[in-house]
Amino acid sequence: MRKAEISRETRETKIQLSLDLDGTGKRSVDTGIGFFNHMLELFSVHAGVDLAVRCVGDTDVDFHHSVEDVGICLGQAFRQALGDKRGIARFADRVVPMDECAAMVALDISGRPFLNFEDKLSGKVGEFDAELVEEFFRAFSFNAGVNLYIRLLKGGNMHHEAEAIFKAFAKCVQDAVRIVSDEVPSSKGVL
Repeated sequence: MRKAEISRETRETKIQLSLDLDGTGKRSVDTGIGFFNHMLELFSVHAGVDLAVRCVGDTDVDFHHSVEDVGICLGQAFRQALGDKRGIARFADRVVPMDECAAMVALDISGRPFLNFEDKLSGKVGEFDAELVEEFFRAFSFNAGVNLYIRLLKGGNMHHEAEAIFKAFAKCVQDAVRIVSDEVPSSKGVL
């Protein structure tokens, strides 16, 4: 069973998160940030993973701590749920359009974290600072041990830009965690 539960409490946030990589897209998300909830919910649906997140954060300061800390917790849960990574496809890439926008995401579940976020998002989607999309993926990547490449191929409406990125990421996760063999997908025999 590829499941994990993570709890994290700091002076800035208190988070409970559970992840089931072999789920069906069931989700229960409450971060106190409407747009971020929307992105996490569509991630769950399009990755086909069950995700429950409850975050109470210092959103009176701003949304940064909550977004980053949820990324940390999701990354830790992802790493824990994958165990030794035996049998996974490991690599994936997707291009996903969202109306006038399109995003490309590629990932390698290598155990070596790296984020290449090609295009800086800036401005606001409602009350949400678009630059936090990159912060979320950085926190996820470094805590999951995933090499992650994100590029906005065509921009437009900022909501659509973020949604294209999260959907492409979701489809990559779905593809890369698929069980395709009984071997660890590495010439070294370990990831």
